[in-house]
Amino acid sequence: MKCLAVIPARSGSKGFPHKNIAPLHGKPLMFYTIDVALSSGCFAEVMVSTDSRQYADIAQQCGASVPFLRSETTSSDSADSWDVVREVLTNYDQLGMTFDYVALLQPTTPLRNVEDIRGVFRMLARPEVENVVTVTQTSHPVQWCFRMPSDGSMAEAASSPDFYKRRQELETYYTLNGAVYLVRADRIRDPSYNFYADHCHCFVMPPERSIDIDHESDLSIAEVSLRQK
Repeated sequence: MKCLAVIPARSGSKGFPHKNIAPLHGKPLMFYTIDVALSSGCFAEVMVSTDSRQYADIAQQCGASVPFLRSETTSSDSADSWDVVREVLTNYDQLGMTFDYVALLQPTTPLRNVEDIRGVFRMLARPEVENVVTVTQTSHPVQWCFRMPSDGSMAEAASSPDFYKRRQELETYYTLNGAVYLVRADRIRDPSYNFYADHCHCFVMPPERSIDIDHESDLSIAEVSLRQK
């Protein structure tokens, strides 16, 4: 099985400018995703999809391939990650390179490890599994969440019996963590394909490896985790 790793690293982050190359423990953020992908031994090609020549140079210094830059269309705010993946696969076709599977690895989840990636691939041995996505347990029970009206009332929470239960009494919920999305390349080429609908299964990662860098303050949390390692 020949698999491509796609690491999306657009330069136009508005909430946290240049997030994908922000320094973390002495390395640019994208380094950690590139390094673990290469170290896993699961990929025939590890590439960074970016619209920036600066980012491309950094990615190549970290060991990734950047055979082409993103188009203006997939660099826009309206393009989603699967649009990027489809463009990458098409561009590789033109280079004469094809893949059986493609993995989307978000650089903003830098603490995934080799065993997380290998664990995702091991799930493909199960006949009912076609796609795999990494998840983690929610930090707080979703049953404790409520909608607040304009007057600031907690009426919705007060009327929910689950709001008064202990965490141990509540059902566990999970959320996507952005670490790994693994899919058959021939399936995801179709824009109408629903990655999550059929034959998509979850690989559970612990919260300490699921830190998502969305704000600058998140880097401090990841920094502490890396120092502890």
